[in-house]
Amino acid sequence: MRIIALTNQKGGVGKTTSTVNIAAALAAKGRKVILMDLDPQAHLTTFLGQDPTQNQASAFEVLARSMPLAEALRPVRSHMLLLASGLDLAAAEVELVSVVGRETILRDAITKSPVEYDYIFIDCPPSLGLLTLNALGAAKEVFIPLQPHFLSLQGLSQLLETLLLVHTRVNPALKVTGLFYCMFDGRTSLSNEIVNDVQAFFSHSQIPNCPWKDIKIFETRIRRNIKLAESPSHGQTIFEYENFCHGAEDYRMLAEEVEAMAAVPPASDSPAPAPSQPPPPADPPVIYPAT
Repeated sequence: MRIIALTNQKGGVGKTTSTVNIAAALAAKGRKVILMDLDPQAHLTTFLGQDPTQNQASAFEVLARSMPLAEALRPVRSHMLLLASGLDLAAAEVELVSVVGRETILRDAITKSPVEYDYIFIDCPPSLGLLTLNALGAAKEVFIPLQPHFLSLQGLSQLLETLLLVHTRVNPALKVTGLFYCMFDGRTSLSNEIVNDVQAFFSHSQIPNCPWKDIKIFETRIRRNIKLAESPSHGQTIFEYENFCHGAEDYRMLAEEVEAMAAVPPASDSPAPAPSQPPPPADPPVIYPAT
């Protein structure tokens, strides 16, 4: 069983599209998949043809009303269950601000749930807040979708700093196990320069015991494809919308790589004991584009 959070503090990098289509490719192979939408914008929920304004149980009830996870899940496809989102999820951060252990509510809900699954994919908001902390507190793995642009590269430094902090303070079991490129155009020199810079950074990272020390940069790159942009408006995965386009081919290959990875060894769900003194802050990793 694998719990994977897809996160990037920069929006528009293909995070939700990747979450849906990786999960759909695995579900098509008979894997039991749970999708969790922790973004109040509810893009993943809408992507799967669900109405986020309907008066149905959602992530808000699980996080803020202690509803059992099994009661909030809804079937959306064969072998796929959804923990939906909605606008009320934005209020969860306010309601939980004074709750003890608020960063681990989702982890506790998953632990107590009797629902069997092979994968849980968590779609995080493009910001660092209580919702993202709950996702990272519950996950064992993190995948980083990255668009090969300069600003995305700069945002990667901030993201890794955040993940290091969560790994240290909230979830010592968290590992950054995968990075893949979205909207990739191999014909441009910038894309190839950024690929080389990212590879060089992870190869020479000197931060001890960092959560990305065993990261895999996936060989599959999600190419630019108009069908990937069109499919959400129809409430369909790329395989339902256009099964033989480049986007479907790329996500099918990426799902194969995900399944071929060795799962992260299970770790105790109990939080790490608080240190007697806070550890010294680590220098944030900085990545510069090639000149």
